[in-house]
Formats: sequence, structure tokens, C-alpha cells
Amino acid sequence: MTNVTADRIALEYAGGPAAAMPRGQLAAEVREAREKLTASAPSHYGFDLELLRLFAKGRRSSGPAMAGLGALGAAVATTWIAVDTVLLWLALDLGALLLASHFAGKVLAAEDSTLNARRWQRKFIFTEALQGVAWAVMVWFIGQSGDSDARSFVLVLFLLVAAMNATISASIPFTLTCALAPMTLAILGFLCSASPSNGTYALIALVCGTQLYFMLLAMRLHAASLATLSFQAEKDELIAELEQAKANSDLARHRAEAANLAKSRFLATMSHELRTPLNAILGFSEVMKGELFGSHMIASYKDYSNDIHASGQHLLMLINEILDLSRIEAGRFDLKEEAVALAHIVEECRRLLGLRAKKRNLTIEKAVEQDLPPIMADARALRQVMLNLLSNAIKFTPKGGLIKIRIGWTSKGGQYVAVRDSGPGIPEDEIPTVMSSFGRGTLAQKNAEEGAGLGLPIVKGLVELHGGTFTLKSKPREGTEVIVIFPPERVLDALPATAEENGTGRHGRWFQRESSPAA
Repeated sequence: MTNVTADRIALEYAGGPAAAMPRGQLAAEVREAREKLTASAPSHYGFDLELLRLFAKGRRSSGPAMAGLGALGAAVATTWIAVDTVLLWLALDLGALLLASHFAGKVLAAEDSTLNARRWQRKFIFTEALQGVAWAVMVWFIGQSGDSDARSFVLVLFLLVAAMNATISASIPFTLTCALAPMTLAILGFLCSASPSNGTYALIALVCGTQLYFMLLAMRLHAASLATLSFQAEKDELIAELEQAKANSDLARHRAEAANLAKSRFLATMSHELRTPLNAILGFSEVMKGELFGSHMIASYKDYSNDIHASGQHLLMLINEILDLSRIEAGRFDLKEEAVALAHIVEECRRLLGLRAKKRNLTIEKAVEQDLPPIMADARALRQVMLNLLSNAIKFTPKGGLIKIRIGWTSKGGQYVAVRDSGPGIPEDEIPTVMSSFGRGTLAQKNAEEGAGLGLPIVKGLVELHGGTFTLKSKPREGTEVIVIFPPERVLDALPATAEENGTGRHGRWFQRESSPAA
């Protein structure tokens, strides 16, 4: 037989070594996103690269507009400046724009790993300062004309250039200062060279205030860009973590499927391997117990035979319970449905366990609502449910105690069976334990009661296969009550007798009561 280890199964279901690469990439993305969010200052792996790319996109997209503004300004400037001087200035301005656009293209085309954000920021600061100097030269040339109309043109040109640069340079605010500072100084020098007056001072204040306003605007836009990038990083981190969680979940699911497959193979193999010798043990021990080939010379041998036979029956019952629970959990328990009278099934089980209850001097009371129609269910499964419930009640009820069984209608038209005992009860925090596979309460462990802790999980699984509900209610020193409810769809005649037909209301029907006190 081929040996299959757990690691090999997990590797096969997880997709092999190739599946580890996407998980590694996801982990790297998560770490990178966290570095962006937790860095106290922007770093090479922070938002500097994103801001640099935003600036490059803005500079490249605004290149034609800035070139058009420069051409328009040059055309108007010919009113005060010679044409050859204007053409020389226009060549300087376009050269600065082309240099900035070239740098922007290289930034957008480069990979993040090859970019040095600080170095490229210095390059863009240089190009913006170069454009600012070009505009300052234009202002200086116009100021030399001495025309009063030149003052208005210079101020309008300054506002247009400042507004465009404020929106473009928001990603790197210091570039706006480098672009506007030369032009601002040139305008202030132009205004101060004129004859001082109230209007001149007002224009100087306007230029300074405009410069301050556009700087504040650029800082606000920069803060908005940082917030947007932060939100984007958070979203990327969440997406990466969700993908990581999905990868882990898929790996865990594949491992669980592999483990379930291994369990199914183990149960299928071991059930045969265990039942074969058990049949021999049970058969030969029964022969020895019955002394079919003669009495034992030593009386203890007969007791040993009884113990062997009882132990074999207990082991066979345990194997059957494990297989039943495995089939229920795997959804492979096929129900053989037929019309079954619930009260009849309960009565059969009560008779089967009557001798055990008699030995413990227990009284079993049964209250059955009249005119209960049959239900569609698996008779064998219902017998197993009732036998497990009554066995537990008999096992944990002290001698001389009382067990009550009630069978009747639910308020929605279904049928129910309730089994209540007068035992010590179960603490509330232990109910999830006794409802789990192989779970046993402290009382069962203390009293060393037989059982593997599979009875209630099997009952719950069988009831749920019928579409019903299983409820366990218990309190210490007040006993335990188990309620099994079958839905109305299972009832063949879902409409019980009306109040006029039997002389009582829906919740006030007569119950047929029986009691079997211990002899």
C-alpha cells in the first residue's frame, strides 16, 4: 500500500510549489501597503513615487496649454518688445516646457524599483525654476517699455500663470514656489521702479496676496492628494489581505477535504477489519456463554464469556455509531421514508427499555395527544432517536425517579416528542460539550457511565435530516428535557381535528396518559 503523508496530501490539494508563489506575492503586497500607512515620513516606498507620478501626469497633460499661453503672451508682448527678442524668449520658454515634458515621460515610463523620488523631484524643481525665470524675463522686458498698459497685462499674465501652476504643482508644492518666485520678484521690481502712489502699493499688496493664496491652494491640493493616496493604499491593503485570507481559506479547505477523504477511507477499511474478528468474538463467546458443548469445569469461565460477549457488543455498537455519524456528517445517510406512527415507535422503544427501567425502579409516563396522523419518516432512524433519548434518560435518572414522554401537535401543525427526566441535569456551560461528537459531561465522567458521547450528535443529525429541530433544555437539580420537532411537511394529515369536533381548543386537547411504574 502506498504511504501518503499529510504534508503530501496538503501539497497536492494546495496546487504544489507553484501555488506558494502567489501567496508570497500577496504577502509582499500586504507588507508594502502597511509600510505606506505606518511610515512616519514619506520614504522611497511611501507616497513619494505616487506624488511624483501625479506631478508628471499633470505636467505632461498641461504642456500644450502652457505652450499656448506662452505663444499668446509672446504675441501680445510684441506691442512693447522687439519681435526678435520675443522669439528668443519663446524659444527659451518652449525649451523649458519640452525639458519638463521629457522628464515627465521618463518618470511615467520607468518602473517603481528604478525611480529615485528625491532625484527626480530636484529635476522637476529645476525645470519649474527655469520656466519661472523665463516668465520673469518677459516681465522685465515689458517693464522696460514704461507703458502704463503694460502694468495691467503683466498682472493678468501673472494670475494666469500662477493659477495653472498651482493646479499642476500641487503634488510637489515646492515647485510652485520655484516657478512663481522669479516672476513675483520681477513684478515687484517693475512696480517699485514706477512712481510711488496708493495704486502702486495696492498692486504690490495684490501680488503678494495672490502669491500667498496660490501657495495655500497648492498645499490644500497636496493634502487632498495625500488623503486620496492614503485611502487607495488602505483599499489595496484590504484587497491584498482579503486575497491572502482567501488563499489561506482555500488551502485550509483543501486540507480539510484531504483529511475528510482520509477519514472516510480509514472508516471504510477499519469497519471491515474490525467487524470480521468481532463476528468471531461474538459468536464463539455466545457459544461459550450458553455452554452449548458442555458446562464449564470452572464457573469463572462462564462469567468471562459473558464479559467478552458484552464487551464485543459494546465495541460493535460503538463502531456502528461512528459509521452512522460519519454518514450523517457526509450527507450519505439515505432515508427510507414511509408512513410511521410516532406514538407507535415511542411505545416500541419504551417496551424494549422497560426491563432496564424496571431494574432501576423508574416510572415512565407517556402522554399522547389523540388522533395524531402518521408522518413520513425513516422508521429505523426514529427508533434510533428514541432509543438513544430513552437510554440517556434511564442512565442519568436516579433510582425511583420519573421519566415523562409527551407526544403531540406543535403550534405550526407539526408533531413533537418530548422526553423529560428527573435526573441531576446538565450545567448550561456543558450543553455544547455534550452536543459535540465524543463529548461527555462531568456527571457521566464522574459516574463512569458507559457511552462514547455519540448518542446526542447522532440524534441531532437524524432529526435534521428529516427537516426537524432538536432542542436540549437542562438545569442542575431540575432534570433534562429533550424536544424533537418534525415539520408540518412530514405530517400526512397536517390538519388536526377542530375544536368543535373534539370539544376542546387547539392547546386544550385531551391527552391519553399511560404510566408504567417499576414492579
